[in-house]
Amino acid sequence: MKVGVVVFPGSNCDHDTQRVFGEVLGQDARFLWHKDSDLQGAEAIVIPGGFSYGDYLRTGAIARFSPVMNSVKAFAEKGGRVLGICNGFQILQEAGMLDGAMLRNRHVKFLSQRVHIRVEAADTAATKGLKQGEVMAMPIAHGDGNLYLDDESLARVEAESRVVFRYCEPDGRVTDEANVNGSLNAIAGICNASRNVVALMPHPERASEAILGSDQGRKILEAFVAN
Repeated sequence: MKVGVVVFPGSNCDHDTQRVFGEVLGQDARFLWHKDSDLQGAEAIVIPGGFSYGDYLRTGAIARFSPVMNSVKAFAEKGGRVLGICNGFQILQEAGMLDGAMLRNRHVKFLSQRVHIRVEAADTAATKGLKQGEVMAMPIAHGDGNLYLDDESLARVEAESRVVFRYCEPDGRVTDEANVNGSLNAIAGICNASRNVVALMPHPERASEAILGSDQGRKILEAFVAN
């Protein structure tokens, strides 16, 4: 599968992401520069993590205006698969492709640590083939990962089973302690109504090989490119 990895000024997980899809998963993974509108025939798009435009103004707020995002939005509206990771999640929110906004972590600190997430929806572009309730370990690295939605939006996302991942304990229990950034309902990832646009704050590309301490994130990336 042709996988396009979008690169913005300030992206710092682009090469990691491209390597995992290309070398670990054996896909045709290529970079897409943010100023280009041509998606180069990509069959799946990844918006990777990092600090696009230095997080000036607001995380993802400037990146949403890059020419490539118009193409990504049109691609998604036609049913194309889009995955946002960390800053990619924030960009997709700013672009109006996903609900909510990211606030500062509740203790107002940048968090770089391993967390556990539980699969809540196993029927999205990034979770088909996974088991609902399955727990995976992978790292986070963000200062603005506190997902906020207004009451109406939160109720709708929950009712439509669009919560894809939730922070949890290693045994799958959802606790306040496991919800390290304070996200509403311990939400770590969501999808759009069509379930082809998925995003999460943890980094599955950093948990794709055993040598990295966990290869459980690889399951998400494999599901994303599965036919």
